[in-house]
Amino acid sequence: MKARIEMFAARFGRKGSRPELDPESRVVARAFDRAFYLSHYPDVAASGADPLEHFMAHGWREGRDPNPDFSVLDYLAAFPDIAVSGANPFLHHLTHGRPKTAPQEAPLGFRFELIEGLTPIEDRVARLQSIDVPLLPEDDLNTVLSTAPDGMAGVHVTFSQDNFATNTGGLQFTIRREAARLAELGRDHLHLHGARPWTLVRGPDDVEALAVVWNGQALGAVSPDTLRRVLARVANDDASGRSFAIHSLLGHAPDEVADILAALGLRRGVFWLHDFASLCAGFHLLRNEVEDCGAPPPGSAACNVCLFGPWRDRHIQGHARLFERLDLEVAAPSWTALDLWRRATKLPATHTHVLPHARLAPLGPSPVPPASRPFLIAYAGFPAPHKGWAIFRNLASRFGQDPRYEFIHLGAHPDLAMPHRFERVEAAAENPQAMKMALEAVQADAVLVWPLCRETFSFVAYEAAAAGCAVITGPDSGNVAAFVRESGHGQVIDNEAELASAFETGAILQLARAKRRPMLYDLVYSALTLDLATSSSP
Repeated sequence: MKARIEMFAARFGRKGSRPELDPESRVVARAFDRAFYLSHYPDVAASGADPLEHFMAHGWREGRDPNPDFSVLDYLAAFPDIAVSGANPFLHHLTHGRPKTAPQEAPLGFRFELIEGLTPIEDRVARLQSIDVPLLPEDDLNTVLSTAPDGMAGVHVTFSQDNFATNTGGLQFTIRREAARLAELGRDHLHLHGARPWTLVRGPDDVEALAVVWNGQALGAVSPDTLRRVLARVANDDASGRSFAIHSLLGHAPDEVADILAALGLRRGVFWLHDFASLCAGFHLLRNEVEDCGAPPPGSAACNVCLFGPWRDRHIQGHARLFERLDLEVAAPSWTALDLWRRATKLPATHTHVLPHARLAPLGPSPVPPASRPFLIAYAGFPAPHKGWAIFRNLASRFGQDPRYEFIHLGAHPDLAMPHRFERVEAAAENPQAMKMALEAVQADAVLVWPLCRETFSFVAYEAAAAGCAVITGPDSGNVAAFVRESGHGQVIDNEAELASAFETGAILQLARAKRRPMLYDLVYSALTLDLATSSSP
């Protein structure tokens, strides 16, 4: 795949090799990064399409970014009038630009805005099914997988909703850790995800190609039948050295997963609780994507008022079918996640495990900034509503001119409507602790980790604590609140009104580094499934 990307980049990157561009494409071409687009969207590279032409015709409408410094979705979220107009946001940015102005809070609050903008699940499914996916020839897949030693004797198979090697996020990072350990052991890694961006478990009538990632390289998309045939052909009969882990069933059909594993002689494996998709189609357990629901009984009034209610049975029945076909141990990154799952389902796990994705190893005292410095409050990561971005944004708008405070956002993409300080931080395979190092470098006093949903783990909370920052969170944040209470690395505040009051009165200033004298820590990561042998619990 790398060679294929380089080939397309060379083909479409040479002067004079492209046809005459229309005026709009000429404007975009000046800032369009072809190599970035091909490497981040391997389906485009595999199709042979010109990356610029793809972006102009389809890519921006699918939320694909033209270069590492511009986010299509961020721009449309910051300037809704552009979204309504149907204009290409990157072209608009290049030809008009927009001033950075602090957004005004909606009169009824940001949650009302989110509910008002909800898209029916049926429309989301119809939109993704309109995406065309070219298929990899069966002979090409057979050629690659036939290179596995001893008939795929030591292969480890993983399932999730996207390509962990090219997408960012906590789940993707954890699979990268598992892949790194496999590479150290000299084992092959077969990763499978839906070729289109499904956020649901597929039903029996949802036909979908599966994207194949082999040892970190995207090969392309194939039909499930093709994949089963190839695996049955190249794999020997000895499955004793093989293993599998289901990190997410989103984009997959239960029987399809079981049939693929059967082709490798596999039935016993691990199912991870990275989220709560096994309990509901709203895998964050956010009622109408704004309020924690706690997984009420299916069909109850509390469930039926949510847009995910009619789709919940699909996920419950789908996971029941998966656990019926396979012998699955359930692994969770925290006790809070496992306890909720146990209360809400009777899925027959053969065993359960709790294995945190990371632990803190003490390094020594943190340097302390001058006591006269403003209290530096940070938001770390993508500015997403369910991660608490709107709460941070409202604090910054309300107290941004208060000399006691300074606000900073560290992440891969800024909110273009925020006037406050932003520093670009992107974790990569070669630098997984980039966020921890950035927080340590700016000496943030505290990090607001206030998700609307129950986090099953939260790398941000651990990164903040490792950098000497206090973690500020609410009581319904799942493992974030549990981590803060158990470790003492911060404060759990009862609600958003109390949070604002703590800033108004200055009570939050007790969390300043100069007062706490915090320690610094290293983050020691687990290898997930491959570490479970020593982490069993009944």
